[in-house]
Amino acid sequence: MRGLGNGLRRRWAIRRTIVAMLDHLGIQCADLPAASTFYDAVLAPLGGGRIMDFGVAIGYGGADGKPDFWIGAQTEGDANRAIHVAFVAADRAAVRAFFDAAVAQGVDVLHEPRVWPEYHPDYYGAFVRDPDGNNVEAVCHAPE
Repeated sequence: MRGLGNGLRRRWAIRRTIVAMLDHLGIQCADLPAASTFYDAVLAPLGGGRIMDFGVAIGYGGADGKPDFWIGAQTEGDANRAIHVAFVAADRAAVRAFFDAAVAQGVDVLHEPRVWPEYHPDYYGAFVRDPDGNNVEAVCHAPE
């Protein structure tokens, strides 16, 4: 990561290691049909889609065919505890397409697409709430 200070370079190296430790992530949804409609729409511009569908659980993934992100019917607890999940976008146009797809679903907008220089000079992201109140982001780390 040319141009970044040693401290920031080290943090990004640690981040890559942590991401490599995750095989997949799953969340519970109070309304699985609403959640699947939302994720079908917002993951498509990022190159994602349904890989597996078991009715009570749906796995999403990319071109490699591996379901990395799962949504399922809520089976534990009384309410959802909001999380933050960020999906990789290939470029800034994909972040904007993700955002447009989310807005078309009628969800709450947390932050419109923009550069977040406090993270790093090329961090470009958009944040929305999914139907269960989770903070869902699309992010591109590449320069424009």
